[in-house]
Parts: sequence; structure tokens; C-alpha cells
Amino acid sequence: MDEGQYYPRLVGPSCAAGGTTVLELRGELDILAVSVLSDQLDDLTGVQGSDLLLDVRAVTFIDCAGLSLLSRARYRTRQRGGRLRLTGVTHGGSVARLLRMTGLDGTFEIVSDGDAAGEPAAPAGSAEVTDGAGTAVA
Repeated sequence: MDEGQYYPRLVGPSCAAGGTTVLELRGELDILAVSVLSDQLDDLTGVQGSDLLLDVRAVTFIDCAGLSLLSRARYRTRQRGGRLRLTGVTHGGSVARLLRMTGLDGTFEIVSDGDAAGEPAAPAGSAEVTDGAGTAVA
């Protein structure tokens, strides 16, 4: 398997109008993704009153570890008076399927791509996020 396609990626963050932070998650959200992305998401969700929009349309696979990553981000954001929304949750996609199977589809605030279009998306060529070793992960 080509590591470039498997390796989890976090594109962004970019700040949209109104202070919304837009992040695009790509690849497989599994135990590897948790180890790579959790610190970065913790930094973003540790801010008081943050407004976070996670675009998951490019997520090709998600398991319980990836769901835990999303759930933790949602919990941390809400604990600090903020808001976390998901966009790109397509009906037949892996994220929507797992949310339905676990009964968590009503737990996350899901906005349609059209509703999220009112918010500026992450700009093309946005800065990449790196892990502790300096390897690009976004």
C-alpha cells in the first residue's frame, strides 16, 4: 500500500470568517491517525469558545479509534463553550455509516456541504501540519 495515500492527513487549520476554524481530514482515521493527529486536535479544541468545522469528505476509512478521535474533539470543544461541526458526511460514506451503526449520528452537529459552503473552505495549498519529527502530516 502506498504510504502517501494511507498516512492520515490534517489539512489546515485555516480561519474562516467569523472565527470558524476549518480543518480537512484525509485518509484513514484509525489507530495510526489517532497517534498522529490527536495532539494537533487537542491544541485546537483546548481553546475557550472555539468554533471548529471538520471536513471529513476525504476520509476513506474510519474505525472505533477514529470515532474516538472525533468524539474527544467534540467533547473538549463543548467543555470549553465551543462548537464542533462535521461536514462532508455523505450518506454512503464511511463516516456516516459508522455514526449510524454506533447510534452517534444524532450526537454530532452535521452540516451539509451546501450549508458549509457559506463558510470559506481551507484555501488550496494551505500550510501543512507536521508531527514531532517534522514529517508533514497535512
